[in-house]
Amino acid sequence: MAKQGQTANRNLDGLTAAARDAAGEAAKGKGLPPVHLWNPPFCGDLDMRIASDGTWFYLGTPIGRPALVRLFSTILKREDGKHFLVTPVEKVGITVDDAPFTAVEMLKEADSRGPVLRFRTNVDDWVTCDADHRLRFEVAEDGGLMPYLHVRADLWAKVTRALYYDLVDIGEERMVDGQAKFGIASGGAFFAMADAEQMREAL
Repeated sequence: MAKQGQTANRNLDGLTAAARDAAGEAAKGKGLPPVHLWNPPFCGDLDMRIASDGTWFYLGTPIGRPALVRLFSTILKREDGKHFLVTPVEKVGITVDDAPFTAVEMLKEADSRGPVLRFRTNVDDWVTCDADHRLRFEVAEDGGLMPYLHVRADLWAKVTRALYYDLVDIGEERMVDGQAKFGIASGGAFFAMADAEQMREAL
């Protein structure tokens, strides 16, 4: 595996070029590269890591070019709980400490379905929170709740702590399966955060 990883590291320039080609083709259709259709051979693990705060590292050094991070994010794929960068001709494994994206901005809007929340990720994707792009809440190490937003194809964004407090401020109580739940309404869906009584005590 070490040899495969070394090979993958030497081919970073080639991966970047292939990603640019894929992004260029996708741009013609005004969409993201169709990574779900690609099944190239596995070429080893790349010494690339996405930290829990959304920072991308290569060989232990932060990638300081937002455009390059954005480019790599468009060819990100998750399979069997692992993350990969994929082009039509190669697939390399990377390490993701928590979620590959972070949600850093939130807009509250409304349409015929009622309230609609839109989130911007750290790579400038805008995601509308609805039944297909749901919020889930995990218990953090400190006992608090950590929200995650489904971006696409089993790729998630961790919602920043500041936005979590904004979510709590706009949360509401609803009956879900006969139980009072505190949660978030968006895009015609309701995402339970916790038991309503527990939230009342916490707040």
